[in-house]
Amino acid sequence: MKAVAVIALVAATPAFGVDVHFCWIGNEGYRMTGRMTYPDHLADAERITGEDVTAFEITGYRDASIIGTWSLAERGPDTAWNLNFLPREMRFATGGLSYGPDGQDWNAGGGVDACGVPGFGFNSGSAAQDICLDGIYAIESGIPPDTPLPVRPVDTPLECGGELQLSEVR
Repeated sequence: MKAVAVIALVAATPAFGVDVHFCWIGNEGYRMTGRMTYPDHLADAERITGEDVTAFEITGYRDASIIGTWSLAERGPDTAWNLNFLPREMRFATGGLSYGPDGQDWNAGGGVDACGVPGFGFNSGSAAQDICLDGIYAIESGIPPDTPLPVRPVDTPLECGGELQLSEVR
């Protein structure tokens, strides 16, 4: 009887996680903020992938206006989703293919046009870092592929080139 009570207590205990936020600054006034949560036990891992993340959300801007959002909760069976985070360095891996271990594909697809209509997504591939907006590759948003994409704990201020509302995990 006591074993059942202990199991029930453990099952009811909330899971802890590491909450971080980030900011990407592209060209032509495009910016993106985001938040992510991953399990505490992965805080010192060499690499975290999209399968390890428990919550993730991005918000896109052009100048000061919100142009779109996407969250892991919206992920479907055909959604492009590749995430490579280096927690020891507190940065996303960049500069490689968007679908590889040194790239990112967050609801954008390799052609940066698979975010849906309406839709928003981000891609960090071997040619550029850029966004997808309403199913269209926003080529003018692109910056060099190896540009660092740093991450900070949510209790640390984050500079994003102006006053923007940081994304909140849903």
